[in-house]
Amino acid sequence: MQKLVLTEEEQMVRESATDFLAQKAGPDALRKIRDTANPQGFSSEVWREMGELGWPSILIEEEHGGLGFSHVAMGQIMELCGSTLACSPLFATAVVGASALSLGGDRLALLPKVASGSLTLALAIDESSRHNPADIATRAVKRGDGYTLNGEKTFVVDGNVADYLIVSVRADKDPEDVLLFLVPRDAEGVKIIKTEMVDSRNSATVQLNDVTVQSDQLIGQSGAGLEILQKVLNIANVHLSAELLGIANECFGRTLRYLNERKQFGVEIGSFQGLQHRAAMLWTEIELCKSIVLKALRALDESPGEAGLLASTAKAKTCQVAELASNEGIQMHGGIGMTDEFDMGFFIKRARVAQMLYGDRRYHLNRYAELRAY
Repeated sequence: MQKLVLTEEEQMVRESATDFLAQKAGPDALRKIRDTANPQGFSSEVWREMGELGWPSILIEEEHGGLGFSHVAMGQIMELCGSTLACSPLFATAVVGASALSLGGDRLALLPKVASGSLTLALAIDESSRHNPADIATRAVKRGDGYTLNGEKTFVVDGNVADYLIVSVRADKDPEDVLLFLVPRDAEGVKIIKTEMVDSRNSATVQLNDVTVQSDQLIGQSGAGLEILQKVLNIANVHLSAELLGIANECFGRTLRYLNERKQFGVEIGSFQGLQHRAAMLWTEIELCKSIVLKALRALDESPGEAGLLASTAKAKTCQVAELASNEGIQMHGGIGMTDEFDMGFFIKRARVAQMLYGDRRYHLNRYAELRAY
């Protein structure tokens, strides 16, 4: 039986992250990054301090320079990153990238640098506007002891700042065989084009033109690429669910405060029964999200066999509730909620991008049905 409560150590991680992000992140910090056209899309100083706190090392085993801690602990940080709109390579590098290298069992010598925050990674898998990890047109042609890669990847999170790209391709001689390669960003033939996202975070299009890679750059054995990729995506979607939970909870908190401050007809609008009902419904939905996200995070640590079902359950539910919470936040704030000067708009933008990344609500409802053989 999985415990849906935090351990003392996990609670300490949450409290530490709460204090740090309250000082270093938030809408004002995001606004500064956007308005100054920061080419990195995040503060190098804040990322360095995250490394000093040990956040990039949480999911990396001790034998590879990490802390070997839990997904639940990292999930607390991801939730708080959502509620504070924090910008950093933490998700792409320390959650997605580190998991891919660990599960593949290859290039583990890079993990100590990942754990210290001195090396960044990005997962390059999708090739269209909608997520479909099996729809791969990028090809790897065997040439001697290596391969030549050709293709294009879209919406690569932190692809414009990553030191290495983890690229999914299909083998030319056996199109059913999905391979994962670790490709340096400065490899000849790699072209990275930064994509301006609505939430002001990093994304990129990656073009591969006759890129030469060696066999030792392969992550996992031939034929295991799609299985590794799906496990990585389970992890990614659970942590995205934690981020969406943080966004929903913050939208609710800000809206509730506004309802208790804004007056019409001489009374706080929070006293209107219609708005009370809407707030109460949203609160119950967020409480449900807290349970499913924690259960999914705990499954990653203790019951990997259940991770697929729970990842899609958590992502589908948090997509729905984050959309509801951000929409309600805009509507209950009235006209001011739509203005750029007001912070609520930043949360609805962050929510929409996180909802679409690695599969939206419809994608995960369908995946859940397929996994349950409906």
